[in-house]
Amino acid sequence: MLIAMTTTDHDAATPDAAIPDPATPDPATAHAWSAVGGSPELVGQVTYESAGDVLPAVLPVRQMARAMVGACSLAAAELAAARAGGGAGTAVPQVRVAEGAVATAFHSERNLRVDGRAPTNFAPLSGFWRTSDSWVRTHANYPHHRARLLAALGLPDDGSRDDRALADVLAAELATRKAHEVQETVYAAGGLAVALADPAPDAASIPLVEVREAGEDGSRRLSASAPVAAPAEGVRVLDLTRVLAGPVAGRTLALLGADVLRVDAPQLPEDADTYTDTGMGKRSTLLDLGAAGDREVFEELLATADVVLSAYRPGALDRHGLAPEALLERHPDLIVAQLCAWGWTGPWAGRRGFDSLVQVGTGIAAIETADPTGRPGALPAQALDHGTGYLVAAGVLRGLTERQQTRRGRHLRYSLAGTASWLMHGVQPEPPTRDVYDARRWMTACESPYGKLDHALPPVGYAGGPGNWERPVGLWGTDAPAWR
Repeated sequence: MLIAMTTTDHDAATPDAAIPDPATPDPATAHAWSAVGGSPELVGQVTYESAGDVLPAVLPVRQMARAMVGACSLAAAELAAARAGGGAGTAVPQVRVAEGAVATAFHSERNLRVDGRAPTNFAPLSGFWRTSDSWVRTHANYPHHRARLLAALGLPDDGSRDDRALADVLAAELATRKAHEVQETVYAAGGLAVALADPAPDAASIPLVEVREAGEDGSRRLSASAPVAAPAEGVRVLDLTRVLAGPVAGRTLALLGADVLRVDAPQLPEDADTYTDTGMGKRSTLLDLGAAGDREVFEELLATADVVLSAYRPGALDRHGLAPEALLERHPDLIVAQLCAWGWTGPWAGRRGFDSLVQVGTGIAAIETADPTGRPGALPAQALDHGTGYLVAAGVLRGLTERQQTRRGRHLRYSLAGTASWLMHGVQPEPPTRDVYDARRWMTACESPYGKLDHALPPVGYAGGPGNWERPVGLWGTDAPAWR
């Protein structure tokens, strides 16, 4: 049975206080918690520490961000109680989330320093460009997307010009074309470009989360009543995700004790800075699912996995026999969490996408218009990615808690467009407090194979929970394809 948990109930009143207390639970947190199937009686366990006007925007980004982290923290606390032999109500530890930690973590890729160097988050050919009739946003951070963008527009790239010089050529070319034409031409060539859209009136119909219980009982459950250092200790997670929401979910599960093994195809290299930010606590291996030997190794990993995270385009892994239905038929106690950009139905369901592009295609960029000239704006962080990542982790943790009783797996579906819809139509704004925010309070440093890292601390917080990852990021693709 597929249960779509939609986000169309927008009747909750704006709270009088900036930070909710147990007597008046935060409406956004209550909604996010309900979306992952949480009991409403537990929402009062969540309170927040204010940091003032963090994540400032036209849309209520601060409220959305803290709600996603609050729901994730509560799910971690609930699983901790379940594994300690407790359950609902007072047995679940109190949750207190600091808005300053949330804001710092939502900027984790921007706050990261590697031996003092700030990473480049967007390449010169990624960004907003004026067209003859509107605006378009491109994404060309990865070499293959860059090459497809230039080829689609007929722009030669013989290596004689660097990307800053090519940016001028790209701008001149795009100024002669219409935005929709650019979008479709680049998409047909396998590249990434999205024309500026106005907010759609029916966008609120996109579900925040969709949940389907497995139809059969499995045999796996986590040890209960035995001492565990973290709620997800002993949980095995296959992380088949790339930039940025899926890796944030995996990073969070690793914080909470899970053995998270990221699996990438050797022919699809990852950006080192991106992986450095999101690889904390994980291990990373390379397997080609199209090669018989590697596929056999993957199936061995899958046989004892608890969770599969997938962020490839809908249907992309089906040819490998890894559709959620097939996975749950073979392993009915798996928690399968899928993430896509544009939602699971409609003409854009199969398209590639990133947070920045979804902001443009859903109308957020039009709402957050940056200046009087009409240049589109952007959220103060990759908030769709980060927010969805914490909600994915929350759904996985809730699925593990439920599996303790039912022994059944669960299929979860999320999309960046669903989070965008909720942000635009379902989260109530509220005035900030006058607290002063200092990001340095929520940063720390560690040594890694990439060098000294100054990085954001995790924002997930509950009484007795971990404050940092036990291990730093390792080198991408260098771990053995085996569980710890």
